[in-house]
Amino acid sequence: MTASDVRPLRIGNASGFYGDRFDALREMLTGGELDVLTGDYLAELTMLILGRDRLKDPSGGYARTFLRQLEDCLGLAHERGVKIVSNAGGLNPAGLARRVRELADRLGIPVRVAHIEGDDLTASHPGSLAAHAYLGGFGIAECLRQGADIVVTGRVTDAALVTGPAAAHFGWQPGEYDRLAGAVVAGHVLECGTQATGGNYAFFAETFAKTPGDLRRPGFPFAEIHEDGTCVITKHPGTGGLVDVGTVTAQLLYETQGARYAGPDVTARLDTIGLTQDGPDRVRVEGVRGEAPPPTLKVGLNRLGGFRNEVAFVLTGLDIEAKAALVREQMEPALAKVTDARWELARTDRPDADTEETASALLRLVVRDPEEAPVGRALSGAAVELALASYPGFHVLVPPGKGSPYGVFEDAYVPQGEVAHVAVLPDGRRIPVAPASETVVLEEPPQPPLPEPPPPTPTRRAPLGLVAGARSGDKGGNANVGVWVRSDEAWRWLAHTLTVERFRELLPETADLTVVRHPLPNLRALNFVVEGILGAGVAAQHRFDPQAKALGEWLRSRHLDIPEDLL
Repeated sequence: MTASDVRPLRIGNASGFYGDRFDALREMLTGGELDVLTGDYLAELTMLILGRDRLKDPSGGYARTFLRQLEDCLGLAHERGVKIVSNAGGLNPAGLARRVRELADRLGIPVRVAHIEGDDLTASHPGSLAAHAYLGGFGIAECLRQGADIVVTGRVTDAALVTGPAAAHFGWQPGEYDRLAGAVVAGHVLECGTQATGGNYAFFAETFAKTPGDLRRPGFPFAEIHEDGTCVITKHPGTGGLVDVGTVTAQLLYETQGARYAGPDVTARLDTIGLTQDGPDRVRVEGVRGEAPPPTLKVGLNRLGGFRNEVAFVLTGLDIEAKAALVREQMEPALAKVTDARWELARTDRPDADTEETASALLRLVVRDPEEAPVGRALSGAAVELALASYPGFHVLVPPGKGSPYGVFEDAYVPQGEVAHVAVLPDGRRIPVAPASETVVLEEPPQPPLPEPPPPTPTRRAPLGLVAGARSGDKGGNANVGVWVRSDEAWRWLAHTLTVERFRELLPETADLTVVRHPLPNLRALNFVVEGILGAGVAAQHRFDPQAKALGEWLRSRHLDIPEDLL
């Protein structure tokens, strides 16, 4: 048998985050044929949550949901010969692997459990609650090659959950960059679960109109990966949602920065991706090119940043601005010792409203301080004491409480050779995983050529979202907003219209921030990175939408002059 005769690998995903649909593991195992089932449980915020869990119980630090899912489905996976690869190990992959073995023994199911170590660098980063390097997929591959049925990892890259099984199945070795890059792209599409099958999709309304009820419970995706690194993204027959070029494009743009998508094993060139519809609910991904990875590994540092508190004052009816000014003045003495206080007035009120709620606006106060006392009872008491002494109609959404700790996420980088990546096999043997032997310092590629601008035509003032889709998300303190269109004519217009300057005009919150635009012509897309808009990351709760999940939808709602022939 030649390499080209190796059958495709069918690899699915049953979790996009810690708290995703509990039944997804069973749905994926019973819905159709699979070889490998992955589960992604880790995000920047999750690592902080698990770090706080570990403070309370040193034997914890992993995603407990995964164990409960396995208790329900381990026998089913064993019967069907499906291997399971998950980063649910979090901060304690050895502990979770031990618990999985105990579960298998109790259930009488003979499975071989391996795990990955080496990502935990907390000891070398004093002051961090958790510091973990993003490992690649070759440790996972080694575990699978050595006969593991279940592989538990800690902090690996999200795509490593796919590149590892693919490398094991096809026999790929380090340096096969195009193949590895293709698997990285497949992994990035799968990692957020139903976001690839219609979840959180910009054009959901028109999709829902065509297939009523189809988006209420999207099925989870899987990829048919081929030996050359190409793949088809699809889902099990009869499940909800849809897979088309649009849903895959949206996920490809999610939480990426620039045309080079770097990882420990390979840097994938997102500007080389080609997408074609390959039938109903099937999208072919091909043409992906890979390059040597950078010489360093990203390390996610989570630490406690201090304490925060929040009060939302409800302002109803007339004189909204004056009411807001009064309560702000009344709260000033209590805020004198607070390091950071932010006010935001959300004018959700309408004139002559027919319900009290729609006649009301929200004045939100968020405070942070290194110490708990200034943002705790002192602040809460000051707010409550205004109940009978402030603006007419005074009340708050919920009674303010004591200050709560918040986290800060930061990036650091260490040389690949300084991280002891180890595959711990089912029999206890420890196999070191070598770092990349060839590396290239990451640089931005040259700007790609843009299409000719469209000729002048009549325009109409309308929301951008009538023409363009968007998806946005967080990377530490930065946000990315991916914007794409569905025709070459619309791309000619978008590429020359949505400049950085226009982006800032449409989203005034970004006016004083660094905004970088990355064109991706193959996807008819622009990816904007907004630096610093999220402060110290999601755990710091810096803004109203702390993960920038709806930043793209805000952009789509903004009006500009659009050619009538595109509407």
